[in-house]
Amino acid sequence: MSELTPMMRQYRALKDQHPKAILLLLTSRPVAKGRRIPMCGIPHHALHSYLRRLIDRGHRVAICDQVEDPKQTRTLVRREVVRVVTPGTVIEDDLLSARENNFLAAVASGSNGWGLALADLSTGEFYATEGETPAHLSETLASFRPRELLVPDDSEAAAFVMEDVSATAYDANRFDPAAAGRTLREHLGVATLDAFGLSSAPLATGAAGALVQYLRETQKGPLPHLRSVRMLPRTATMILDDPTQRALALWAQPRDARAQDTLLGVLDLTETPMGGRLVRRWMRQPLLDREEIRARLDAVEMFVVNAPVRETLRAHLRAIGDIERLGGRLAHEAGTPRDLAALRSALEALPALAPILAEPADSRLALGAAEEIRARAAALAVPPDLVEVLRRGLVDSPPLSPKDGGLIRPGFDPEADRLRAGSQAAREWMAGLEAAERARTGIRSLKVGYNQVMGYYIEVSKANERLVPREYIRKGTLVGAERYITAEMKDREALILTAEVRIAAREYEVFCGLRDAVRAQIAPLQAAARAVAEADVHAALAEVAVRHRYVRPRLVDERVFRVVGGRHPVVEQAIGVDRFVPNDLSLDPGGPDILIVTGPNFGGKSTYIRQAALMVVMAQMGSFVPAREAEIGTVDRIFTRVGASDDLAAGRSTFLNEMIEVARILTQATARSLVILDEVGRGTSTYDGMSLAWAVVEDLHDRVGARTLFATHYHELTELASQLARVANAQVLVKEDGQDIVFLHRVAAGAAASSYGIHVARLAGVPDPVIQRAREVLAGLETASASQRSPRAGRGPSRSQQLPLALPSPVEEALRQADLSRMTPIEALNFLSTLRTLLEAGTSHGPPQHVPGRRGPGGERPASTVIPFPSQGTPRRT
Repeated sequence: MSELTPMMRQYRALKDQHPKAILLLLTSRPVAKGRRIPMCGIPHHALHSYLRRLIDRGHRVAICDQVEDPKQTRTLVRREVVRVVTPGTVIEDDLLSARENNFLAAVASGSNGWGLALADLSTGEFYATEGETPAHLSETLASFRPRELLVPDDSEAAAFVMEDVSATAYDANRFDPAAAGRTLREHLGVATLDAFGLSSAPLATGAAGALVQYLRETQKGPLPHLRSVRMLPRTATMILDDPTQRALALWAQPRDARAQDTLLGVLDLTETPMGGRLVRRWMRQPLLDREEIRARLDAVEMFVVNAPVRETLRAHLRAIGDIERLGGRLAHEAGTPRDLAALRSALEALPALAPILAEPADSRLALGAAEEIRARAAALAVPPDLVEVLRRGLVDSPPLSPKDGGLIRPGFDPEADRLRAGSQAAREWMAGLEAAERARTGIRSLKVGYNQVMGYYIEVSKANERLVPREYIRKGTLVGAERYITAEMKDREALILTAEVRIAAREYEVFCGLRDAVRAQIAPLQAAARAVAEADVHAALAEVAVRHRYVRPRLVDERVFRVVGGRHPVVEQAIGVDRFVPNDLSLDPGGPDILIVTGPNFGGKSTYIRQAALMVVMAQMGSFVPAREAEIGTVDRIFTRVGASDDLAAGRSTFLNEMIEVARILTQATARSLVILDEVGRGTSTYDGMSLAWAVVEDLHDRVGARTLFATHYHELTELASQLARVANAQVLVKEDGQDIVFLHRVAAGAAASSYGIHVARLAGVPDPVIQRAREVLAGLETASASQRSPRAGRGPSRSQQLPLALPSPVEEALRQADLSRMTPIEALNFLSTLRTLLEAGTSHGPPQHVPGRRGPGGERPASTVIPFPSQGTPRRT
């Protein structure tokens, strides 16, 4: 270290404090003659651009800045790390998605389960919860999608890692409930955590305390906008795990550019970023309590029936920015003058919202929600003193940086006004100096000038040098002139040249005072932001309902699911409302609550079962639904098994992934769950897949009892409707026209006669010779299947419904046609010997008929075989 330059010693000291972070310094510095050390840094103005790239790759970035004025020291300027930016602690507006939260999470584990804490530093939201099983933890993380996850450094971090989530190992001692409790009490300024529900939740306390300490260490300052932590109940919301979110296309997944083709793309007509984040959160966490759902639906209905109020409110909301994040940045001491101006504009627009919200609160159609609406209107009344001080103190269009001056309105701060007045007076004096000195000295060619080298000066030609007053001080000599300055000029020049710096410094002090005023009112600001967000979401959902002809669902306790004229909210927007065919659905515990849906490929089976799940999500988040009528018994969880994908990195085949999801459904579903199954079993052999699918339906019926929609091409499963009391069949109808079919997309009772796979292949452009050959093979398979009829004993598919994997062999045909009762003993022995020879020759799996020049389904080209039929006297060639 002794051989290092002071700059490098400073760098090493800072780097030792943050060994896992990228430390940024500027440009390069000379260390010896002809030698410079390149600094690993970026231009100050390009900070956000580089931050985005580094954070998106999961890096930690330590931002180092000067903490003393270079003019006040003769040694190396002191620098410190003023903030560490990580994926979960980003607050810069241009680095965040305006309509999505950026959560930091911390998880603590113990012998009895786990504790989880989540905070969005940009908005001030702070939650904690506990659970028992790893599956529940995974589901909770999936509902919040944090960007960064803190785990104790003595645990296996990989166990908690999710896709697109950075795992950060953190000091395990910080997760100790006792130490974490002290941290929380100190941060929240309380003597006990009873009011927050944490006293009886040690693991949640450990996670929350560790999270707060991590934020303190990375942000290097107070966290005034994280003033309350909300304990989340374990069973307050529906569970939507990651496979279900993806299968139902609730919102765009990472790296998915088609955000409009999602449920969120249809429902999010919010006008503010706060509303956009809230509607996403409601969709991620649909409610279970019917009274809470009813209150949301009441609020939506008020705006549905009162179009003028809805339109007026939405128009006013467009003028309101992101109060939540503006307040968060300003309270965090990271806000800019433009953030203050944006917050001022938002607060000036709030008073107009209160009477708009109060008007529908008097409607008889929404008496149950009137009190909540009035409370929301009251929350919009932010302290008027704050609005007034921002209006008087800040110019209309302030600069981005708070240290460059030009941001405080004249007349607001006496000291800044005095400095401005002095600077202006000095400039005016300097501007009039030339005329005054010409008149006083009689030197008509006298000039007053300025350059950056000499500053202000008086220039007199050599010819007039004898007229120069005695108080002039020579400053420089030119070929034909002399330059002078006076003592008064020096004073005025110093005032002019230093005024801008002093004014900027004073304006920065005033700006900090305005920022402190915002911080002091952060609680009412956050309450107003929540009220705006809720009103925005209610009005947006009402707008969606009116535009797309949605109806209010009726939520009940019974395990029913009845829909009249149901539609898929996303598909109908993609293809056009007039082209979409509505369909009914009826699941009832007193009747069928498992529906086997069969029909052609491309006929609409998947759309039909998915739209049912989407209506449940919409209803329980508080939205109207796309139907003419809807009655839905509340659902505790939606399970899906759709699509097909492998996981090569984990060594999982498509079928293994499918079975893992099926196992998850069968072990975790309850009688109040909704199960959506699409083509279960297709990833393996026909018999294996069909058998598994059959057994899955039986288990759902006999043990689990969940409402289930099962789309399949295994037509054998339709027999379950005659064997299980609560299973029914539904089919997607088609109209046959010769070799063509017309997809009607209409769902009716009963089982489909065919999957029409060859017809769909023809529509897809498969060559005609392939289509024709497929028809021939299909005819042979159907003939063979028809010939294998046998009675069924107990549960299970009848033999006539089972699709054979190979065609009947010549041996089977011979046995079927032989008249064994007329054979003599020797004829029977000869017949058996012939059959054995055929079996040993490997021809027992050949087709029952042979088309010259063609191969059968097994790929072989069968030869003609002679089988003796003793009772008929002559051999028969087959």
